[in-house]
Order: sequence, then C-alpha cells, then structure tokens
Amino acid sequence: MAKKRLVVLSGAGMSAESGITTFRETGGLWEQYRIEDVATPEAFQENPALVLEFYNQRRKQLEEVEPNVGHKTLARLQEKFDVQIITQNVDNLHESAGSKHILHLHGELTKVRSTKHPHLIYDIGTKAIKLGDKCDKGAQLRPHIVWFGESVPAIDDAVPLVNSADIFLVIGTSLNVYPAAGLIMYAKHEIPKFLIDPNNVEVPYGLNFNIIQKGAGEGSLELEKKIMQYV
Repeated sequence: MAKKRLVVLSGAGMSAESGITTFRETGGLWEQYRIEDVATPEAFQENPALVLEFYNQRRKQLEEVEPNVGHKTLARLQEKFDVQIITQNVDNLHESAGSKHILHLHGELTKVRSTKHPHLIYDIGTKAIKLGDKCDKGAQLRPHIVWFGESVPAIDDAVPLVNSADIFLVIGTSLNVYPAAGLIMYAKHEIPKFLIDPNNVEVPYGLNFNIIQKGAGEGSLELEKKIMQYV
C-alpha cells in the first residue's frame, strides 16, 4: 500500500533551534545588516561586493550548524510517510538531516546563478563568491536567493504539492510572508492539519489546524506520536 503523503511547510523557526537567526527576530537586521542593504535587487545593483560578502558569511555559517531534532524527526518520518517538504529557508539543514524531497521557495545558499542567464545555476557548497566570478557565458554570478521584490517561481510547484497532501504540517513559520503563507489555502479541507510554533500564529478562520504550541524540536516529537494513527 502506498504511503500517505505528509506535506510540510517549514519556516525560519525550523532552523532557529540550530542557531540560524532570522531578520524578524532581530528587529529587521541580519547580523547587523539592514534588509534593504543586502537582500534586494537594488542592493545588489548598488553595492554588489557587500551583498556577495553578506551571503559568503551566511554560507560559511552552514559549516558551523547542525540539523536539530525537528529536522531529524521529519527525516525519520520518511520511513512511514511520503514526506514532501516545502521550505522558506535557504539553508541546507533539511538535506543534512536526510530528507529527500525538498522544494526551496526562496532559493538556496549553497547555489549561485548567472545575473543574465538565470537558468545557469551552480552548486558551490559553502565556498565564497566575489566580484569577477562569472558564469559560463561571462556574466557575474549572484546568490541563488529570491530577494525581496523578486518573484517566487517555485510557488507554481508548491501549490499542487500542498493540494496533494493527505496530511499537512506547518512548522516554524509566522504565516506573514507571501506568497508562501497563502499555500495553506490549497490544503484539502478534510485532511488532518497541524501547526507547530511556540508563538501565537494567526490561522485564517475555518482551516481547522491542530495547534502544537511548542518549538520545532519538541513539537515535532509530539507530532510524530499524533500522526502514527494515519499510517
């Protein structure tokens, strides 16, 4: 018998327990940088060296962090469920924990792409990139990140994935960042839905989520027990 499909929407709170902070937790700053200075197309145009260095630092941080209990629990659930993860996070912690099916909505830190030929994407791991590093066609490389003000192409793949869920889980996201937050509207009404977050997350009326008001690690262990009835 086919495994039931568990579709997960994960956000910054998922990685927070691994030591990766988010700008929403630091008053609009990422390690002392203003978002407008490092995470917009205009910022890259105005000061590309600064933006590249900022992402070099974030990439290097990946060498120092480990997947937490939440990441590992989702990976373990693959034994019982067809786990499909849609993440707003740009780190590689879901992959490091062993999850196999991950759709990155906002890009990936470990990849760069051409500024003029967006289909030219390169996996660089945690290496640094600098001005003068170019794609095969001679254009400057940039982080493979969806910056503020840019479209989110992967949303087109995420919508049918959510709609295909037998069980839907939201973990570690404030549901304030669109279009990702709108994905919850595509989960079928009748399926079990869970939300794990230590904060009070406002869920649109009528969506019937089972709330687990805990952090990603502790909450995911509680979820694991709850959903075994659906195996």
